[in-house]
Amino acid sequence: MAAKSVSPEEAAALLAEGYVYVDVRSEPEFEAGHVPGALNVPLLNQGPTGLVANPEFLSVMQQAFGSAEKLVVGCKAGGRSKKAVDQLSAAGFSELSDMSAGWDGARDAFGQVVPGWSKRGLPVEHGKPPGQAYADVKQRQPRSG
Repeated sequence: MAAKSVSPEEAAALLAEGYVYVDVRSEPEFEAGHVPGALNVPLLNQGPTGLVANPEFLSVMQQAFGSAEKLVVGCKAGGRSKKAVDQLSAAGFSELSDMSAGWDGARDAFGQVVPGWSKRGLPVEHGKPPGQAYADVKQRQPRSG
């Protein structure tokens, strides 16, 4: 099943319904600001020459989340989250929503900027809250039921 694309406001409503927000940005990006309650699982890591693929991404997601867990996936501007939901969908995850405007915003098909979560006055959290940082998510067990 393909992931549905959602706006930041729609993502906030899904989170209020019990969805989990997975932030696939790098750890430094996550620490600088993220959706409150978000769990960080980077699709790409910061390497010496820029962002490089995180070889653990899919295995960590499969270990930390059940394939039917309701997830909203987001990044900075929609590119990484799209790649992440494509990988997750191919791996059998069935309840995926892609916050395509991302944290900062993205451009629509007409080149217009669509503001992301941080630009819409929605709540913001900083740092590495316990249980939300990548190192903690790697230890997470899926919710049952």
